[in-house]
Amino acid sequence: MAPPAVVPAHGNDAAERLASMADVTASDGALRRFLHGLPGVDAVGLEARAAALGTRSIKTTAKAYAIDLAISMIDLTTLEGADTPGKVRALCAKGVNPDPTDRGAPKVAAICVYPDMVGTAKAALGDSGIHVASVATAFPSGRAGMPVKLADTTEAVAAGADEIDMVIDRGAFLSGRYLSVFEEIQQVKAACRRADGSAAHLKVIFETGELSTYDNVRRASWLAMLAGADFIKTSTGKVAVNATPPVTLLMLEAVRDFRDAVGVRVGVKPAGGIRTTKDAIKYLVMVNETLGEEWLTGEWFRFGASSLLNDLLMQRQKLSTGRYSGPDYVTVD
Repeated sequence: MAPPAVVPAHGNDAAERLASMADVTASDGALRRFLHGLPGVDAVGLEARAAALGTRSIKTTAKAYAIDLAISMIDLTTLEGADTPGKVRALCAKGVNPDPTDRGAPKVAAICVYPDMVGTAKAALGDSGIHVASVATAFPSGRAGMPVKLADTTEAVAAGADEIDMVIDRGAFLSGRYLSVFEEIQQVKAACRRADGSAAHLKVIFETGELSTYDNVRRASWLAMLAGADFIKTSTGKVAVNATPPVTLLMLEAVRDFRDAVGVRVGVKPAGGIRTTKDAIKYLVMVNETLGEEWLTGEWFRFGASSLLNDLLMQRQKLSTGRYSGPDYVTVD
């Protein structure tokens, strides 16, 4: 489903791309007209498509490949008030070597922590190649003034965060103050820049369970991508409804349409509620069918999960030994 033809392709330069969108983002009214001009979502069709993709059967060598791929896409996460440096170091050790009995198991993509734990995670991971992601902007509520949100981001980047997971102001979005949300994302994006000119990647979390409608999810996806998001992410994992297959499929389709219209690739991260290997494979099938094999990498697709890793490891061992392990085969995060 193609979006309104409002922009030409301009390659991958973000500044040039955003300059070409000046007419769309010049005012709250212009942005509102654009977002409300996006095609409406056929809820029945979307849910049927997601359900159909979830019935694909993946077996033997293809399943083994999918399990390793899913492991390599995980943002292994601890976001609790009781987090300690010891817990973060243990999580980093698990990310580097998920299965101590099998050195062939792949590493995870990133370790995700609060800003004050970024330094601990960075030191523990060393030169492993695993990224450090940090939530920011008053996660998970997003209820704070911009100075606080920017300080949150700046602290994490200064401590060495490779990626920032920000939450949008859902109240502003649901009130129709789209330009306010757009400018907030732009400001956080600017705060991701380091002194040497490089920048942490920005993941923008919508908390889709609070956006009420599929149309709102599509609008939030386009708004975030226009503002410069490197990834769009479903959820914080802190509410009752987190990632679902239809919502993730809708976001994948938005990313596809944005790439076709603007020529820029954006990643997708479903987070929260994805706990089993079967669930993860369903999402990988959706990515392949919607965006193609080039998106089947941790550079463009992530799982925000912790318990998922344990199930993937047990299923991986089942494929290699022919038997299931007990619950003590993996560590409890």
